[in-house]
Amino acid sequence: MFDRDEFKNCETDVQLHGKVALVTGATSGTGLEVAKNLAKRGARVIIASRNPAKLQDAKDTIIKSSGNNNITTRQMDFESLASIRNFVQETVSTEPRLDILINNIGSIGLDDRLTQDNLQLMMQVNYFGTFLLTFLLFPLLKASAPSRVVNVSSLALILGDINLEHMNDVGRYSNFGFYCNAKLADVLFTVEMDKRIRGSGVNVYSMDPGLGKSQFFRNFDNEFIKNFFNGALQKFGRPLNRVATMPVYLAVDPKLETESGKHFRDCAEFYSTWLANDTVLTSRLWDESKRLVKINNNEDWERNS
Repeated sequence: MFDRDEFKNCETDVQLHGKVALVTGATSGTGLEVAKNLAKRGARVIIASRNPAKLQDAKDTIIKSSGNNNITTRQMDFESLASIRNFVQETVSTEPRLDILINNIGSIGLDDRLTQDNLQLMMQVNYFGTFLLTFLLFPLLKASAPSRVVNVSSLALILGDINLEHMNDVGRYSNFGFYCNAKLADVLFTVEMDKRIRGSGVNVYSMDPGLGKSQFFRNFDNEFIKNFFNGALQKFGRPLNRVATMPVYLAVDPKLETESGKHFRDCAEFYSTWLANDTVLTSRLWDESKRLVKINNNEDWERNS
């Protein structure tokens, strides 16, 4: 049974008038609730998805729920690094600021294949796309400082494996295995990014949202697996509007100003993995991620600074 006290530390009355927030994976589930929460606080909210119809439906829902008409939709497909780059180019050219980036997108049950970018599909959607988006948006986040990035991970990270030579090997891991690896990478990337941008005015956090009442297993072809696990989420999961308070809390509450680089659950610092302390691994993962998503000289703010 849902215990409201689990979220007692997540309450915050911070308002966001004049602020701009971007939420990925915001057309349904927790991401939609996050966008609604931010909109109710007065933020200009940008939501991204590859499906125009779902984007419009989500926009209508957010406006109706919040009374805030300052909602923008933009297409972006995490299966395509070119699509992410196009999204960033449009955002940077049209938005004077970006105060909050919530990397909420996550998916399981996708095909075990390489994308056109030569990355394993589950890894690209759940990790490499987020890495590229965040890396490319960092200059705008820095120019808007103080600003924050929230990377939504999962407790599944404890079963993850980071093998830099074989992260994208088709057939090497199960579907769930790729998901675990990606969510572990999200946390390690958070730790390393914090080290590299410290003093910039941009804070970055990772978090475990727990299980929510969503249709997270909707992409599985196996009807039994899909119905069984989605049914379990509906029965035992947390209400999504309450789950959404966690990333929002990390994105807005002033008490967390000095907590950048840390991992959270239920709005309190939470242990993630001993690998987060492996400075060699986090640094190598960062550099390998830049190589695999093909960061060029013009995009590389580390080199240019």
